[in-house]
Amino acid sequence: MIRSVILGTGSALPASRVSNAQLAERVDTSDDWIVERTGIRFRHIAGDGETTATLAADAARAAIAAAGIDAGDIDLIVLATATPDQTFPATATKVQAMLGINDCVAFDVAAVCSGFLYAVQVVDSMIRSGVAKRALVIGAETFSRILDWEDRTTCVLFGDGAGAIVLAAQDSADADGRGILATRLHADGRHNDLLYVDGGPSTTGTVGKLRMKGREVFRHAVVNLASVMTETLALAGLTSDDVDWVVPHQANARILDATARKLGLAPEKVVVTVDIHANTSAASVPLALDVAVRDGRVKQGDIVVLEAMGGGFTWGAAIVRF
Repeated sequence: MIRSVILGTGSALPASRVSNAQLAERVDTSDDWIVERTGIRFRHIAGDGETTATLAADAARAAIAAAGIDAGDIDLIVLATATPDQTFPATATKVQAMLGINDCVAFDVAAVCSGFLYAVQVVDSMIRSGVAKRALVIGAETFSRILDWEDRTTCVLFGDGAGAIVLAAQDSADADGRGILATRLHADGRHNDLLYVDGGPSTTGTVGKLRMKGREVFRHAVVNLASVMTETLALAGLTSDDVDWVVPHQANARILDATARKLGLAPEKVVVTVDIHANTSAASVPLALDVAVRDGRVKQGDIVVLEAMGGGFTWGAAIVRF
């Protein structure tokens, strides 16, 4: 049996790092207000010349280097984003060109904050079916470009960045049990009006701005994330006691705490980067994973749960033996 194994991780952040105090100079807010409600202290904001594609390419290069392979070894790129460089072509093809890869399968997926989990399951399926052998899975966003900077309830929550992993096909007999053990995805389009962008090519002909009803999103997030994590662990034949690390979507510190309590997980098992990155949507899970890998917390053989929920609603989880 073929299994998809993570060979390397990488991430990239814009050069500009913005504190809550700096944000308060242009928005009616304060450091205390933001930290108390979200746990966020900093975010990175893309500047001139920094786009979803450039951040994605930088994260991909770091992941490829960590994997110890060449860019030419990649035969599949799937990029999760809600903020593509252009309506078309896919931002994944721009990344392909930036990496100097002449020919491979490359496309985007759009599931907002759950996009990276959706991309992981798509790539895992393609690897196990023999379509690809080595793939880049990327989450990259420049949400600062779709924020309403007059709306302090949303603009303080988000940042820009990218994260990537290299997934490779390995025979499970030779993989020491490593790889993606189980994935589960969900969507419920009835909740469109709770978290959305008020524009698009076929409706307004504009990009639009992000709109969110925070309290309702919070309530759904805690229930859905706890449920899908339990469901995915069961598919893998595991329980929460087997989990070494949870790498969640970094939306709000209170959501992370509430979800961990609902599952009976020790807080120290949860990787938290929302304080330094804010909510980077599809980039948040691979960004946080790369941080935990590079600082030595996540080690080979660890059982790692990846999970996220985003607009749609969409939500999902993946269980990985790293």
